[in-house]
Amino acid sequence: MKIVDAKVIVTCPGRNFVTIKIITEDGIYGIGDATLNGRELAVASYLADHLIPCLIGRDAGQIEDIWQFFYRGAYWRGGPVGMTALAAIDVALWDIKAKAANMPLYQLLGGRSRSGVMVYGHANGNTVEETVEEVGRYIDMGYKAIRAQTGVPGLASTYGVSKDKLFYEPADADLPTENEWDTARYLEHVPTLFRTLRDTYGYDRHLLHDVHHRLTPIEAGRLGKDLEPFRLFWLEDAVSAELQEGFRLIRQHTTTPLAVGEVFASIHNCHQLITEQLIDYIRTTIVHGGGISHIRRIAHLAELYHVRTGFHGATDLSPITMGAALHFDTWVPNFGIQEYMRHTPETDEVFPHDYTFEDGYLIVGDTPGHGVDINEELAAKYEYERAYLPVNRLSDGTMFNW
Repeated sequence: MKIVDAKVIVTCPGRNFVTIKIITEDGIYGIGDATLNGRELAVASYLADHLIPCLIGRDAGQIEDIWQFFYRGAYWRGGPVGMTALAAIDVALWDIKAKAANMPLYQLLGGRSRSGVMVYGHANGNTVEETVEEVGRYIDMGYKAIRAQTGVPGLASTYGVSKDKLFYEPADADLPTENEWDTARYLEHVPTLFRTLRDTYGYDRHLLHDVHHRLTPIEAGRLGKDLEPFRLFWLEDAVSAELQEGFRLIRQHTTTPLAVGEVFASIHNCHQLITEQLIDYIRTTIVHGGGISHIRRIAHLAELYHVRTGFHGATDLSPITMGAALHFDTWVPNFGIQEYMRHTPETDEVFPHDYTFEDGYLIVGDTPGHGVDINEELAAKYEYERAYLPVNRLSDGTMFNW
């Protein structure tokens, strides 16, 4: 299956997506997601100018060799731009191989380990009362697991709280929006949210919360301890994880399960966290972690240390990544949960797919490949629009983690 053509498609059906399409001499094509929120064109250029020229003429079936060629062959290896581009190629090649075998991708990986993939949705509100109401709406929709975020009194805006409650998009401006952050107010307020949620709905549903890298390890330990009575499914991204050993301090102070890794680009970013059992869920996503070939290595390492997968699944990942992730989730033995933020109808029209939501689970179809396609004619109607994620400052003006 010689590769005869490949191209990059940039489209913006409400938000920007980058897609690679790889075509073989047999007429079989595969598509991969190359979206990196706020840096989309950097990945598009890396693919078009540096990787695609090296793809033409290669055997599309040699997925591992191609992965190693682009990883080991790049002296300046790794990083979010490079690994996102490599992931796009890798997923497209797995799509081709599964189509050539006339089987859904999960069968090529090893078959089903479960009938459906439990997912969690995002409930949020400006106040505790609004968030409680939104959680109830997700329960009514059938979700068994719900992430809950609320506004913090005294702050004009808070991560995870949006006007649109179903299609949250944080990249909100042509230049970065500057938000204000106050750790003390946040730490005081969050336990109130989860106490109210448990008083209202009991313990029949899983509840999750995302800190978004805004605490120090000792602050995270305090929050985790304060939340223990409410039995969270996980506390996500409590601290910035560049200092992996910082999680040791958190572990000393709380038994609340910890999840991290959506910004990781390789197994090296999470090696210590996994081997020292400092986390419970690894969230590195297929699109930013080098594709199926590399994420599979992370999952196997995690399995040895009782760490489960909990892939990132926000709206800045196209349905291609969601489709590939669901096939991976359906197979991987140490699956934990899958984030699921619904895409807009415009996005779903550009990327038709065969996965469906049923009673708190996403179910993959049996279409050969990863089950997601792209309508190129429709995609061409949505031109790229520059958009940045916000930035954060403390009340005294100091730059902080967003």
